[in-house]
Order: sequence, then C-alpha cells, then structure tokens
Amino acid sequence: MRIKLAEIYVDDQDRARAFYTEKLGFVVAMDASYGENSRWLTVVSPEDPEGTRLMLAKADGASRTFQQAVRAAGNPATALTTDDCERDYRRLSELGVEFTLPPTKMPYGGTDAVFDDTCGNLICLHQD
Repeated sequence: MRIKLAEIYVDDQDRARAFYTEKLGFVVAMDASYGENSRWLTVVSPEDPEGTRLMLAKADGASRTFQQAVRAAGNPATALTTDDCERDYRRLSELGVEFTLPPTKMPYGGTDAVFDDTCGNLICLHQD
C-alpha cells in the first residue's frame, strides 16, 4: 500500500494552479470539472510523474474554516521534500515566493523552510 493522493484546500483554484506550476514547477496531472463551482485539480512533480499527486481542492464551508484555523495556528498544510533546502529557498525567493521561515535546522532532524502559497496555506519545504 502507498499514498497516491494528498489534498490541501485553496482559496482560489486558478491562482493555486498558477502558483504550483509557475512558481513551484509542478505539472498539472488533472484539471476537470468537479461539481458546479470547483474542479478536480491535481499537480505532480515532473521528477516523478507517476508519484503522489497533490489535490488543490476548493475551500468552502467547513473546509475553509479548517484551512483558516490551520493557518492561524501557524501550521503548514503539507510538506514538500527537497534534496537542497537552501538552493530551493533562494530560487523560490527570486521568483517572489514569500517565506515565513528561512531554512532552519530542526531539533527533530533535517532542515525546514516555510512559505506562503498565496492560496491560504503555509507550506513546509523539508530536507532530510
């Protein structure tokens, strides 16, 4: 058994699609109508096109409340992994991505940086 899909809630699916593809470099795996006001929107790493997909689900109702509470608590909605946190921090910063935490050695191991995805979430960038 393995994880195939993880979901985060976003304020705006168009803005999320642009951010996750143009800034982070992911590719769209699927973008299809999913009900009246949202889409089934997933992205995947071009380095692992058959790997785990990230669903960028439209936040509304209880999911928006949850998203806002996670953000208000300062908790990342999810974590992405990298083999060089400092390199990706510099590259993303140059693209205008705003970080709330620069690359920092963590007491539990590894290095984390945290950025704002412009869609209501904090995202952790982790290097083992």
